[in-house]
Amino acid sequence: MYQEGQPIRLLLVDDHPVVRKGTRDLLDSEPDFQVVGEASNGEEAIAGARDLSPDVILMDVSMPGMNGIEATRRIKANRPQQNILVLTSYDDDAYVFALLEAGAAGYLLKNASEDELLGAVRAVAAGESALHPSVARKVLERFSAGATSTAAPLDTLSPRELEVLRIAATGRTNKEIARDLDISPRTVQVHLANIFSKMDVGSRTEAVLIGIKRGWVNLADTE
Repeated sequence: MYQEGQPIRLLLVDDHPVVRKGTRDLLDSEPDFQVVGEASNGEEAIAGARDLSPDVILMDVSMPGMNGIEATRRIKANRPQQNILVLTSYDDDAYVFALLEAGAAGYLLKNASEDELLGAVRAVAAGESALHPSVARKVLERFSAGATSTAAPLDTLSPRELEVLRIAATGRTNKEIARDLDISPRTVQVHLANIFSKMDVGSRTEAVLIGIKRGWVNLADTE
């Protein structure tokens, strides 16, 4: 898991060499980023995740052979706390839902600005959400429709951790959660780390989606 103060180690997955080069040049220009590898398809992405242990994988969707959805699913099966940020040209709901269901921590379109991409990478590395608010709302509505309570939340999370999870579902940053609860941002980070560990996930996006499916978080919490 990413340690604050260390460079964010990145694996780039895209079947277009020109796209990978442009993305790499941008990321390499930032002192807190370190691109440790590249992959051109899903199979190479799985191998890179295993061999390089990156903090964040930037994953394309449409690639020859294994696509980004299946690669994400397989990587998360072997490395549940691996953070994957989807970077794609596709904004169809079906792709968004499939990738988040597979375990992606964020979803960004390739027409995003440089600042948006850099911010999303840093957010995902820190365990924060990297979803556009309109996308996040659609995701919440989609997964809330099939919510079922499989276990009492307090059998898994403490009352404070459940409170943090429900506020995190609104899209607030760590600093905003800290302000709402009158605690320090560092304490919020500790609570989120405990939540991720207990729920065996790598990001708040995954934690919130699981919370919604189990009925621990509902749409009223996110208003």
